[in-house]
Amino acid sequence: MAKNEDSADSEVREVAAVYDALAVPSSAVLLEGFREWSRSDEFPDTGRIDYLAGEVEIEMSPEDLYTHGTVKTAIVAELFARIARPSRGFVFADSTRVSSPPSDLSAEPDVVVVLLESFELGRVRHVAAANKGPGRFVELEGAPDLVVEILSDSSVDKDTRRLPPRYAAAGIGELWLIDARGSELRFEVKILEGGAYRDARPDAEGWARSPLLAARVRLTRRAMSNSGWLYELDVG
Repeated sequence: MAKNEDSADSEVREVAAVYDALAVPSSAVLLEGFREWSRSDEFPDTGRIDYLAGEVEIEMSPEDLYTHGTVKTAIVAELFARIARPSRGFVFADSTRVSSPPSDLSAEPDVVVVLLESFELGRVRHVAAANKGPGRFVELEGAPDLVVEILSDSSVDKDTRRLPPRYAAAGIGELWLIDARGSELRFEVKILEGGAYRDARPDAEGWARSPLLAARVRLTRRAMSNSGWLYELDVG
């Protein structure tokens, strides 16, 4: 439920005070106002800005190289091979906005997968970019088949507690949560059932079943000589 206008205006002013270079319009406390802003020339080109039920969430910190960036690369590479290359659908990464009016959500997940069937059946639709001609799109509306969130220091609460119920309400069939910041790599596959996510319990070797890929998946990593990590999404 959206916040009342007075409290929402106060919250936006507080956000704008913290990020004084970022002018957040008061209309952005409602989903349609936020979406209009996100499609405008005034919307920032960098950082991640999400809308969750009346709250504007701003993350301006850069991604960590070896606990975020290289993780995303491994996920996208394998999903591209499994989904995009065989022409099953599309894999999107970085600044791909997903909006869902039923769940009062507009967010930019780290990775998004949409099967062609979901476009054909109307579960997902493109939102056109203003004044850029046919075939130019800036947003997806509806329920993608998979979203992936990779935790950062500033996004833990949002990624683990507040986003999953919104993704479930939007009807997104599968959610992967990844935390590579600690000594133990965490990879969670969550499957939508009865309007909520249940965990696909991994076996002793870390394999969990992904309905999207109709296969078992696990995420592994190994240390490189420069103290960085090399990640691989295994599918078996």
